Formats: sequence, C-alpha cells, structure tokens
Amino acid sequence: MTKYIFVTGGVVSSIGKGIATASLGRLLRNRGFTVAPMKLDPYLNVDAGTMNPFQHGEVFVTEDGAETDLDLGHYERFMDVACTAGSSVTAGKVYQSVIESERRGDYLGGTVQVIPHITNEIKKRIKQLAIEQEADIVIAEVGGTVGDIESLPFLEAIRQMRKDVGPENTLFVHVTLIPTVGPWAEIKTKPTQHSVINLRQIGISPDVLICRTEEALPEDVKEKISLFCDVPANAVVDSLTVKTIYEVPLTYEAMGLGDLVVERLGLEKHPSRLEEWAALVQTLKNPTKSVRIGVVGKYTSNGDAYKSIGESLIHAGIPHDCKVEIQWIESDTLEDVADPTALLVGLDGLVVGPGFGLRGIEGKIEAVRHARETGMPFLGICLGMQMAVIEFARSECGLTGANSEEMDENCAYPLIHLLPDQHGITDKGATMRLGSYPCNVTIGTLAHKLYGGSRITERHRHRYEVNNDFREKLIEHGMVISGVSPDYRLVEMVEIPAHPFFIGTQAHPEFKSRPNRPHPLFAGLVKAAIAAKASVKVDGKPTLE
Repeated sequence: MTKYIFVTGGVVSSIGKGIATASLGRLLRNRGFTVAPMKLDPYLNVDAGTMNPFQHGEVFVTEDGAETDLDLGHYERFMDVACTAGSSVTAGKVYQSVIESERRGDYLGGTVQVIPHITNEIKKRIKQLAIEQEADIVIAEVGGTVGDIESLPFLEAIRQMRKDVGPENTLFVHVTLIPTVGPWAEIKTKPTQHSVINLRQIGISPDVLICRTEEALPEDVKEKISLFCDVPANAVVDSLTVKTIYEVPLTYEAMGLGDLVVERLGLEKHPSRLEEWAALVQTLKNPTKSVRIGVVGKYTSNGDAYKSIGESLIHAGIPHDCKVEIQWIESDTLEDVADPTALLVGLDGLVVGPGFGLRGIEGKIEAVRHARETGMPFLGICLGMQMAVIEFARSECGLTGANSEEMDENCAYPLIHLLPDQHGITDKGATMRLGSYPCNVTIGTLAHKLYGGSRITERHRHRYEVNNDFREKLIEHGMVISGVSPDYRLVEMVEIPAHPFFIGTQAHPEFKSRPNRPHPLFAGLVKAAIAAKASVKVDGKPTLE
C-alpha cells in the first residue's frame, strides 16, 4: 500500500515547508522509493497563473501545462521528478469541482457541506496522485500555517486519511520555529507547543517535528519539546540555516530523519546513497572560480519571482566548479538613469527574463543592446527573447518603431504578435500556450551544440510569438532562427552567430534544470561567462574562441 506523509507548518509563514518537503523526498528517492510530491494550497484561486509575482512569486509550469506554486519547483529540483497537474491541489480547484458536481445533480439532492464533500474531494485527489504515479510514497505539503481558517478543510482531510489508510501508512511532519529572545538568546519552545496544541485540537498529533532554529538545539531542549509535544526525542529534528539549500537533505540524513521515516512507515531499509548529492554540495560550498551574472526582470524586488532562474544559474556553476553570483536588476532602473550601461558594468554574463506588460520594457531592450554590442554572453527567456528580436530589428534591420503588439497594438513594425490560437480568448486563467512542446533545432547552430541534438522539448508559458512576416528580414541581417516548432510555424529559438554567446528561447528552460543535471542553456551561459571573464578585452569586448 502507498504510504502518505503530510507536512504542515506552524508559528510563522514562509518557514521553509517546501524545502523540508523536498529534502525529505530526496532522502526517500535516494533509498530507491518512488515518491510523488504534491502541494495542497488553501487559496481560492484555481491555480497560481493569474497571481501577481510581487505577492506570490514565481508561477512554476509543469510538463502537462499546470500553472502552480513555486514549491513544485523545489520538489522537481530536489527529487528529480516531473510533477503534474495532479501535484497541485488548490481550494479553488476543490470547490469548483464540488460545485460543478452539485450543479450536475451528482449528490442526488443532498446538502453539500465542507464535511464530507470538500474533504472527500481533497482525499480523492491525494489518492488519485498515488495511483497515477504508481507511488510508493505520496508526500503532501499543506500550504499556510496551522490556525489559518482557510487551511481547516485540508487539515481535516489529512486527519481523515489516517483513518482511511491506517496509522501505519501515514506520517505527520510539522515544521515549526524555535525563536530566541533577549540579550542571552534564550531558546523559546512555547510557540511550538502552542502550534502542536492547535494541531491536536483538530485531531492531528505530529509524528515528527522539524524545528527551524539558528543554533543547534541542546538535548535538554529536545527532551522538553518531546515531553510537551508528545513526540519521541529522536523525532525532534533541528533544521539550521545552511550555506546552500541543497545541504538540507544532508543535515536531515545526519540527524537520522531518513531512517526514522523508513522505520515509522515500515518501509524496506535501503542505503541512502547520497554520495553524488554530497559531492555537488561540496562544489557549491567551495568553488574555485566565480562569475557575476546579471538578471534583468520586471519583478526582481521579490526574491521568489524568478526563483527557478536563480537556481538554474546556481546549478550551471556546478560542473564548472564555479560560484555564480547573481545581480538582480529591475528593468525600470535601466530607464531611469542617463547611462543605463553603468548598471551593467562588471557583469560577466546577462539573462533577460520573462514578464508581462509594458512597464520596464525599454529597460530590457537597453540591456539586450548592451550585451549584443559589447559581446557579453547573453540568454533571453520568453519575453527576454522577444525583446532581443525587437532590439535587433531596431538596431540592425533599420525597423525604427519595431515593438510587440502586447505593448503597442498600433506599432509600425509588430515584430511580436499574438499567437493565432489566442485570438478571441478573454479568460486569463490557464489559456496561454502552456506546458511541454517539441522543437526542431537547426544543425550547426549554438543551440544544437548546447543541446547535443536536433529534437528537444521545453516548457512554455506565453501568448505572443515572433511575427513570421519579419523572419526573412531578421535572417538577412544576421540573426539565425535556430529552433522552430515541428510545423515550422513558431519561432522557438534565435541566436546571433557573430556574437560570442547570444541566444534566446521562447520557452522557460529554467523549469527543467536540476542541481545534478544543469540545463544546457544555463550551463553554456556560465561557461561563456567564465571565458569572457578570463579573456583579453579588445575595445571593451571579450575575445572568445
């Protein structure tokens, strides 16, 4: 029978449940188990697709096109799995499904209530994921903090799961904060005690406590938490702040969490096999080289808005034994200064990231121009690629006034226009070109060299595309269309061969990068940045092989 692990959080929000869930999943994956992660989000949005990046952070897109919470990115990166639409369950999805069933008459005139109808729908989706992914273990994180009103149906559902599948097949993990106060940094366990009391009031007693703390917990403190929270002392795991998040699985393993979970759930005992993971963490902590990569975006003031891009750059440094220092640049700032290039000085490479809307667009174009003219290694992602095409059209093709119809419907040269399939669509949720699509890569191009093949797949999230009316004009002036859809209708990748490293993709390669398997576009960018940093400059431009 499938085993179920439920991860809840207490005391404060943003405590690190996602990293804890992903790290525990890594320990189980390394023991050879098939793990299906999922996020149970209590917000009423059907999905994360329409949520503001400043408030919610990144929208992570799965292979099958679900727009989800950024924690699914952590799951994929740590566990090296592919999440699906079923891996993300929101209150909005659950209530929508129940209301649609009621409208069809599925409940035969019965009164529709939170219990049992909403909780049954939640449980059905949890069990469904186990079947779909043939999982040995489902590990489900409940969003929010214990005590939130909106979380109650999810907490009640996981309480019922223990009754449905048996206590021997369920494990409750509670992530909590152990603060220190006063001039002597006195450790306080009371907030954790109250958080556990809140859980018990709704019928859940945690089996494991993961305690976020700045200092290792003394044994007497662990004994106190054990006594008051009714968990074994060896199930009180202190989770300290570490140099890199990828070190967390190693700290959990050192504290015996992996063996504890295996024993508690009656799973077969296998060796942990964390050698490869330990090696990449060692490289991250002690690199011999470093480069500085600028990321120009519209939402960089929220550190989570481009989470996957940041992690992909970190991954890309690992095979090169290189620390990637990221300089986040709000695109607006490049429009507000007399010399925007001054903000780009000292960078070894540049990423221009995705986004929507008019704000900050000219700043992105200015960043692209600087990278193209100075020979700085460049990667454009989604909107970043579109801005690269517009900048090239303006500067090299003589198309003054070139723009995107998204920014200016009446522009002189609409280099970027609405996808034909998007015409007439008014609803904003889940209506873009979403999920994994194939791409044919032209042999002999930089893209072909980086990918090592001519047929690839990447995840997408966009409504606009390169206007085919201008393809020949771009090619005529030196831009190469290096990737297209199999029907040749959509431009997927562009590059400039005369430049040391200049490539753009309509896709979101950051969603497929892993610490043990960096994405080739990011790995190529970092390699080029290392070379640019070491190269002799001629007229301010790097001379690369």
